[in-house]
Amino acid sequence: MRAVIQRVSTAQVTVHGDVVGKISRGFLVLLGVTATDGEAEAALLARKIAGLRVFEDNGGKMNLALADVAGAVLAVSQFTLYADVRKGRRPSFIAAARPEQAEPLYQHFCTLLRTEGVPVQQGVFQAEMQVSLVNDGPVTIWMDTAELV
Repeated sequence: MRAVIQRVSTAQVTVHGDVVGKISRGFLVLLGVTATDGEAEAALLARKIAGLRVFEDNGGKMNLALADVAGAVLAVSQFTLYADVRKGRRPSFIAAARPEQAEPLYQHFCTLLRTEGVPVQQGVFQAEMQVSLVNDGPVTIWMDTAELV
């Protein structure tokens, strides 16, 4: 699994003009799933993100996690994180998991974050979404479970 984590002061997802997910302080997580991913990768990524200490403490150091700042996650499925642009000009998405595999893992990832005590809002899987955010910092972090083991 791959995730782009952006520390935000606010973020929201709109589908067909309706806001379907919105958070204040926390993380916007763009989540990609590949064919070799399973529940173990979802669990690893959820634990890492829930414990990620990138919010500033009283001394101005990035030392606090989501729970410490009453933060939330807005999780958005993003198959394009597995784009292969090595050949030509049109990306190939062959490494992205098929929807029937990706959606249950996306949902499982969100459930695992909730069991870690993190409030989670979600986008709509496979929908055409408009995502807006105010990146706080800016702080943007890339995680790939293939690199975390």
